[in-house]
Amino acid sequence: MQTSPLVSWRRRATLGLGLGLVLPFSALPSGALAEAPRRGGTLRMLIQPEPAALCTIATTAGAENRVSPKVHEGLLTYDFALNPLPQLATAWEVSADALEYRFTLRSGVRWHDGKPLTARDVATSVALLKEHHPRGRSTFANVREVRTPDPLTAIIVLSRPAPYLIYALAASESPIVADHLYGEGNPVTNPAQLRPIGTGPFRFREWRKGDYILYDRNPDYWDQPKPYLDQLLLKVLPDASARAAALETGELDIGPDTPVPFSDIARLKALPQLDIDTRGYDYTGGQSQLEFNLDNPILKNVTVRQAIAHAIDRRVILNTIRFGYGAISPTPIPPNQRFHAAVPTFPFDPKRAEALLDEAGYRRGQGGIRFTLTHDYNPFHPSTQQMAAYVRQALARIGISVSLRSQDFAAFVRRIYTDRDYDMAINLYSAMFDPTVGLQRAYWSKNIKRGLPFSNGSGYANPEVDRLLEAAAVEPDPAKRYALFREFQEIVGREVPMVTLVTHDQVTIFNRRVRDHTVDGLGLNGNLAGVWLAT
Repeated sequence: MQTSPLVSWRRRATLGLGLGLVLPFSALPSGALAEAPRRGGTLRMLIQPEPAALCTIATTAGAENRVSPKVHEGLLTYDFALNPLPQLATAWEVSADALEYRFTLRSGVRWHDGKPLTARDVATSVALLKEHHPRGRSTFANVREVRTPDPLTAIIVLSRPAPYLIYALAASESPIVADHLYGEGNPVTNPAQLRPIGTGPFRFREWRKGDYILYDRNPDYWDQPKPYLDQLLLKVLPDASARAAALETGELDIGPDTPVPFSDIARLKALPQLDIDTRGYDYTGGQSQLEFNLDNPILKNVTVRQAIAHAIDRRVILNTIRFGYGAISPTPIPPNQRFHAAVPTFPFDPKRAEALLDEAGYRRGQGGIRFTLTHDYNPFHPSTQQMAAYVRQALARIGISVSLRSQDFAAFVRRIYTDRDYDMAINLYSAMFDPTVGLQRAYWSKNIKRGLPFSNGSGYANPEVDRLLEAAAVEPDPAKRYALFREFQEIVGREVPMVTLVTHDQVTIFNRRVRDHTVDGLGLNGNLAGVWLAT
């Protein structure tokens, strides 16, 4: 086995700290020099929308990504540069041929029901992620087996290299669940999805549907004296104006994922008790897309999809709807990621859009209407409704009548991924830290799986795209991976199974008494073990 350079760096860093290495102020958590962490109190954090489950073993939904890591931890966590750091694994090695990943588990960790964490739990978790997780189906596709030579050693054995794997092991993305709870049956219907038992700093206490989820401090947590909080209360507030008021009055202490309309951010930031932070979203890389249902005979026509792409001005979405929080992203891989390629797409050009629709045989009829489409939107954030309204206006100008349809988050997911009862939708995807993990699921024909949330909801199938994605997933050479991803972006840019709109800069709004809430690349998707409340 060959030691990973990242592991070697981590060991040197730990040794350096032990020898009295002085960190610069910028590397220390906010308030670390002035005050020591204080025990006690309840952190009241917004959760929106209300999750359908409390563990991400079989979902990538945003709210589930937020709640799951408080109870279920991962093998690793990641700093702001997305370098791996220990969590349930204290050391890791990668073989010279990149086909074996050996993890040494932390000794003495216990599940909340008292049973010890073992390598068997890791093996069960990886198997479940490979079968049931929307991104895990591609992330762990090359896993041949997980060997468990002793209780504290897990060896993930691959059939082919997976160059992204070491970055995919965060709690929100790849939670470790207990074999004695998840070893049999479908994880989606497992009772532990609603009453979770994990290894994390907080223990599940109560879920009052439509109101809050309450967690208590885990007194037996492996990283003593953490956690510092007595309780963590995740408050459900569907109304954006109510969220703004709750942050202003102190009913909420912290709200992630841009919890209020962008127009309210400057006003709230000006209040003396509040501040904002745009860090902590590095791991997820959120994007907005206009997704097409290719079962619809009109939208199955690529010329129609190209026309719709020409009708949308991404600058309006970025500057008017998102107040500049983000960047225009015309290709599926965001411009701030290393595999992004500036390939030809369909820029804003309404006249060209009209010509393409005429060419496709959809000329204006009575009232200037060519055809009618229904348009759904993911209700995760108020901006998606505004984007949907803008798309309706933009398409009306080229003769497409659009009927907006709204529903709660659970109904939206069911409509898109189970019932497939939609024409087009404004949806949200996490591009993540690597295209194989974040984007392949949406374009890979093998991920057309009815009922699987945030999979290939458009029903897009192109054998050449499948080949490119599958080749990139196992190619260890970054230059060769870039060439594969460039060709992928060229094809989907031309065929437009969805229109990528903008990549997001997310905003966290918090009361200044909340300390050390954003300390790494996972932000509030971390376990919050180190969060404390100042007096």
